[in-house]
Amino acid sequence: MPDRAVIDALFPADLPEPAYWEQRYPQRDLPDGAMVTRVGPSPTGWLHIGALYVGAINRDIAHRTGGRYLLRIEDTDQAREVQGAVEQFTRAFDYFGLPADEAEGHGDYGPYFQSEREQQYLTYARELLREGKAYLCFATEDELADIRRRQEASKIPPGYYGGWAIWRDRPDEDVQAKLAEGAPYVVRFRSPGQVDGRAVFTDAIRGRLEHEDNRNDVVILKSSANAVRLPTYHFAHAVDDHLMRVNLVIRADEWISSVPTHLQLFAALGFEQPTYAHIAPLMKQISGGKRKLSKRKDPEASVDFYIAEGYPAKAVLYYLKGLTNGRIAELPLAEALDAPIKLDEMGLAGPLIDMAKLDDISADHIATLPGAEILAAVREWALTHDADLVPVLDGNQELALAALAVEREGVENPRKDLRKWSDFRPAYGFFFPELFTPVTAGDERIEGVTPELARAFAADFADGYQHLADGQEWFGQIRDLAAKHGYAKNAKEYKKNPDAYPGSIREASQIIRVALTGSTRSPDLHAVATTLGEDEVLRRIRAVAA
Repeated sequence: MPDRAVIDALFPADLPEPAYWEQRYPQRDLPDGAMVTRVGPSPTGWLHIGALYVGAINRDIAHRTGGRYLLRIEDTDQAREVQGAVEQFTRAFDYFGLPADEAEGHGDYGPYFQSEREQQYLTYARELLREGKAYLCFATEDELADIRRRQEASKIPPGYYGGWAIWRDRPDEDVQAKLAEGAPYVVRFRSPGQVDGRAVFTDAIRGRLEHEDNRNDVVILKSSANAVRLPTYHFAHAVDDHLMRVNLVIRADEWISSVPTHLQLFAALGFEQPTYAHIAPLMKQISGGKRKLSKRKDPEASVDFYIAEGYPAKAVLYYLKGLTNGRIAELPLAEALDAPIKLDEMGLAGPLIDMAKLDDISADHIATLPGAEILAAVREWALTHDADLVPVLDGNQELALAALAVEREGVENPRKDLRKWSDFRPAYGFFFPELFTPVTAGDERIEGVTPELARAFAADFADGYQHLADGQEWFGQIRDLAAKHGYAKNAKEYKKNPDAYPGSIREASQIIRVALTGSTRSPDLHAVATTLGEDEVLRRIRAVAA
């Protein structure tokens, strides 16, 4: 092992000692049992819905125990960083009401970007080197590839360990010679693990776990050829969670295999290890089984998908929270959002993301909201995602509220045609003259009716139209005209002798329905006509009659 002077010469002369950082980031003054949790997204891509799921769990547990919830940006892989990803993280967590208690710009345990914590990592890497718990490794890519080939040929466990770790116990003079050459190096942790060793630890979700111990001398500081000496995930996790005083690490179960490495690092650094809780990943049902929800394959894996579609934040949070435990999923929305998440009640199987179920939950939630709140939410969403809709809403606020009230207000089972804010235009756009394209007699949506008959029926309807307040009397106008034009009184009569009629009262009413709404399915026709007003009703009917 090189002497202390040689080691220290590799680092900035003014690099603080560990005691400085321990004082800079003291133990938190929190109640007994308080949990300090964190989410650590990497800006190498957009935010996965799983990160929101984990964030909701972290925040809930931290707040219920009187602790703190942190957002730490793990940006050490700067070559793969995606521009705008960090802004997306903030936008996503804010949209869904999950802002961190501490993040860049607010909090006493920052910086909260790993790329800005180089000094902390260098301090503790130097300390491990001084104590012989880490070493300099000058192995080249070709040498590492050769090691892998020989291991594969010999059918032995792969990795950089024991006799395969060619720089683990090299003489000091070899190290000095390489340093004198200016050869690039990495800093590797000197693992105490053995090939057949086992690590045992307790997971807050899964209980006692036993796993193959880490035998590899993992890299803790990346190449000295870089201007900024950034750590690997393993080392940054240990240093940051210690200095930020994180005591509960909730993360995906893909990291279970890394726990032995992390426990070795915590022990070597003299840090108290946190409690780990490894959650199952979100899954998607596919033909023949299920698989992990994929960033590459599934649009619903992206948090931006839910924002762009305009799913209400509360509905998404309610759905995600229900995935943690069936008990919560059975509660009404308000109760579920207030219910505590308990790690020991979480399942071990990956919960399925069911978009149909989320749509139902969202529709049920929106159906409980007053029209003014829906209109405000739709407008806020449209500012970013449907800018042309904004002036229409602003210029027709009374009409918009009246449209939203149709079959929603004052009824036992309100309409549930809005599952998300992006549904507003297709579901309610026909109410607005600016968004509605008048229908002509030959339109294919007027099914089973010749253009001549549709034109004649619409002309008669317009000529005698009365804008009546009573729904039955209003519909009587369609019924009378249907009889005049030879339609059967009902579907049963039409079915008995279809050649004798152009259709039943249903087909006749569809002429007016399509003329007013542009669709063969719509809310109650009288309610639609009342909301549109007499002039707009006649304008649309006359377009068919023309």
